[in-house]
Amino acid sequence: MTTKFGLIGGGVMGEALLSRLIARKIYQPSEVIVSEPQPSRQVFLQEEYGVTLTPDNRLVFTQATEVLFLAVKPQVFSAIAQELADVIPTGSKPLVISILAGVTLGQLEAAFPHIPVIRAMPNTPATVGAGMTAICMGAYTKAHHQEIAKKLFSAVGEVVEVSESLMDAVTGLSGSGPAYVALMVEALADGGVFSGLPRAIANQLALQTVLGTAKLLHETKIHPAELKDRVTSPGGTTIAGIAQLEQASFRSALIQAVKAATARSQELGRG
Repeated sequence: MTTKFGLIGGGVMGEALLSRLIARKIYQPSEVIVSEPQPSRQVFLQEEYGVTLTPDNRLVFTQATEVLFLAVKPQVFSAIAQELADVIPTGSKPLVISILAGVTLGQLEAAFPHIPVIRAMPNTPATVGAGMTAICMGAYTKAHHQEIAKKLFSAVGEVVEVSESLMDAVTGLSGSGPAYVALMVEALADGGVFSGLPRAIANQLALQTVLGTAKLLHETKIHPAELKDRVTSPGGTTIAGIAQLEQASFRSALIQAVKAATARSQELGRG
């Protein structure tokens, strides 16, 4: 059977996508080849998913006919680009999709001349199928390439398309956002412990409250302010808590966190 999907990098994010693509039958295991340098990791991925494993990035590039997916650390991109520089795919040129933070479309297109390239920024909830991925298109991408990328990333969550100029803002919001939410969950649980709850129960209450609220907002499509107003009764407990959050500049702190992370992403992108 033809090898359609090539994955360079069998780490956490690469495996997250791989597992969902196979579970959803978007690709059959026989249609997938993965390059991974660690022998123990090769054995695990081969046994877990039944895909072809190799330590040779060049082999993946030459065999993948539909998609070449880059899921390595950004620091090794230049070395991989040099390794693949003189390789010519044996069949049709695959769509190259990169999730390497800070590696621009310009850098990708210089490494893969005249090949369609898409830059993507997923976040860590993709590992449990609840990710948020932003994608931006290169100069040689067509509508069907866009559809392929959306189909792949829809397997691990939701997808939006943005211009590349907004990718740093995406990094600051959804890329770094899981850490902000985790910090909030931890702080909520600490507040529960301070108020007398056992740690395990406080953690469960905090986590399920955040999860349930996000699901409610997602499924009803109501504005967050409307949900807040529904929960907030005159002179009640919730408005007392909100007043304290406003005094502590809670909303402003989150806005500034996204701004700071966006600025740092811009700095890293400039090298």
